[in-house]
Amino acid sequence: MKATYDGTWLWLGQDGLALYESGGYGRPGKGKLRLAPEEGLYLLVRKRIELPGYDFEKLLQELSKDPVFFRRYLVYRDLRERGYALQTGPHDFRVFRRGERPGKGQSYYLVRVLAERDLVDFACVAAEVETAGNMRKTYLIAAVDDEGELTYYEVKVDHLAGAEGEDPVGEGTARGEAFGPTGLVATGTAPWLLEEGYGKPFDQERTMLSPAEILYLMDEKRLTLTENGAPLTREAYQAVAAGADSEIVEKAVLYTDLRRRGYAPKTGYKFGHHFRVYGGGVKHSLLLAHALPAGTTLTMAAISRSVRLAHSVKKKMLFGSVHNNDIQYIEFARIKM
Repeated sequence: MKATYDGTWLWLGQDGLALYESGGYGRPGKGKLRLAPEEGLYLLVRKRIELPGYDFEKLLQELSKDPVFFRRYLVYRDLRERGYALQTGPHDFRVFRRGERPGKGQSYYLVRVLAERDLVDFACVAAEVETAGNMRKTYLIAAVDDEGELTYYEVKVDHLAGAEGEDPVGEGTARGEAFGPTGLVATGTAPWLLEEGYGKPFDQERTMLSPAEILYLMDEKRLTLTENGAPLTREAYQAVAAGADSEIVEKAVLYTDLRRRGYAPKTGYKFGHHFRVYGGGVKHSLLLAHALPAGTTLTMAAISRSVRLAHSVKKKMLFGSVHNNDIQYIEFARIKM
């Protein structure tokens, strides 16, 4: 069947409606079928349609005036060849379950297509995830690398339920001495620190606390600090800690939120992230969590490294976007389509 191209869409006549009925291609109306550019190029390659004056290379050249067309086409082709029917919009694609198609079922995924170096704005992603949720769809990012390989990520705004079996509120108090950003507490005076998952043994007599732990415990009125024998306020200590760690404010907000949900965060340095997170009496950490200031953007390549590492050690990867003293958790999980 022959198509026409108006510079934006490809069009088929009445005979093209069979493509919609059999495979969910295009959008019918007034006896015609309107094809999105990705659909038209795909059908042209498969010799399902003809476009006078165009072969694959010429049409691709024309459509590639849109600099992001080629990556979208790679995703469209991949999903079609995996047995999915899909249409463009409202993000990049709406994808139906296998065996369903437009007019014969509801779309299940909303897919955003990004290149490996594209910046991901976490606030924008969270808004798109919320939109997908309101539409009862699952939000995916399809990442396209420089060699045209595709990786699919399910993205969730994770509300992070409290950890089962954990009591987020303790009763013990302690006194410690600050040595720069590090705090030491006599273990014998506060054995509850190690019992509740705070700090680590410095030697047989002392427990060492990290800056995030210190700030949380000071906020909870469970720790007082001195420096050279003089009392040290929370504000003064944070200034010292910030001199050694420019991310301490966001890390402290994330640590506090996790603790108040019943989790026990510990440093995630060896995993390249702020915290590895324990909870529910589990001996191994369940999550990797990284605090991000509001307005942060990361490349898809950076997110991919984080997700791959987290999955390799059987953990979830959560980014905690900090807005004042609130946290919005965004989870990226690699999936197979």
